[in-house]
Amino acid sequence: MTPELARLILAQICLHACMAGTRMAAPLLALREGYSPAAVGVLLALFALTQVFLALPAGRFADRHGLRKPISYSVFAAVLGAGAAVAFPVFPVLCLAALLTGGATGAAVISLQRHVGRAAVGALELRQVFSWLAIGPAVSNFIGPFSAGLLIDHVGAMPGSTSGYRAAFLLMAILPMASWFLVRKTRELPPVIAASGGPQPRAWDLLRQATFRRLMLVNWFLSSCWDVHTFVVPVLGFERGISASVIGTILGSFAVAAALIRMVMPLVAAHLREWKVLAVSMLATAVLFGIYPLMHSAVGMGLCSILLGLALGMVQPMVMSMLHQITPEARHGEALGLRLMAINASSVVMPMLFGTAGALVGIAGVFWTTGMMVGAGSRAAWLLKDCMPAHGGHGGLKDDKSP
Repeated sequence: MTPELARLILAQICLHACMAGTRMAAPLLALREGYSPAAVGVLLALFALTQVFLALPAGRFADRHGLRKPISYSVFAAVLGAGAAVAFPVFPVLCLAALLTGGATGAAVISLQRHVGRAAVGALELRQVFSWLAIGPAVSNFIGPFSAGLLIDHVGAMPGSTSGYRAAFLLMAILPMASWFLVRKTRELPPVIAASGGPQPRAWDLLRQATFRRLMLVNWFLSSCWDVHTFVVPVLGFERGISASVIGTILGSFAVAAALIRMVMPLVAAHLREWKVLAVSMLATAVLFGIYPLMHSAVGMGLCSILLGLALGMVQPMVMSMLHQITPEARHGEALGLRLMAINASSVVMPMLFGTAGALVGIAGVFWTTGMMVGAGSRAAWLLKDCMPAHGGHGGLKDDKSP
């Protein structure tokens, strides 16, 4: 890992931790103030909802302006959102903070991924750098909520006081500033000049390419599995009489396993092939989803959670590597925006669908149905082997206007 990549990963951690900590503290404050679980659900959805609508514009903006300008705007939005919650810790402002910090994180991730992908040389380096970069969200998802929780519990713990929450939001507002200082000296890469003449390309044109559609379908299948696990395991654990702390440990073991596999992947990247890793991950996930509901002990569920974390933790670096190889270099930002939009739209819609399905077929049925869908969809990952650029570089797909 180069020093510049380490700085970018640390910048991503600081900005993402702001959103993760706010996402933990804001619902707790809303519940303490007497808001219903439905209102809290809306608040949580706002963190992902902004990214659905901002992903494509943010991708195009990154294609035009590179890294530093999108990061600077993202830092400003995140500081504004968390800072507003410090000054006015009331529900409408918490909703505004959710919109701003969620949107800022999404826009920053797109520009960082685009920059890192363009700086990499060849498929091997793409696999390595995206494996390193994928560690950032796992770390920030621990740092943000953990530090916010400590401040909430230990600062101004008097009944009715919001001092702890204000302190947590203040720290969340400070973290993105560190991101800007880490990124501001990064050397911008030369701009990519798109081909002139013909109609202006649209982001949706990328979906006309069979390879891009297959990759997005595979990514959606596997990201939905992540959502299924997060949503269903607490319900399944509650049905089995497992305590909240143990359920939290089961979910935590999933996150730790995902982070660990991403730390190993750069060391073995030369032996990995994107399509093969994705196909194996889908098949392993299908098998584990079939077994998971049959585990009635916390130990059995924890083991399945660890294995599932290993299987799904491999996905993002491989998807990012393939995406940069099969899309035109001038449109990497748009492609990243489409991917992020699809994932966040799924994160908004799928929990509601899981809840309805669970009421109809039971929680075990949700696991088994999803497992069968993912297993059947593994053929799409297998077909990707015939679509990779022979040279292993960037820009394997052409725009419709290209010869």
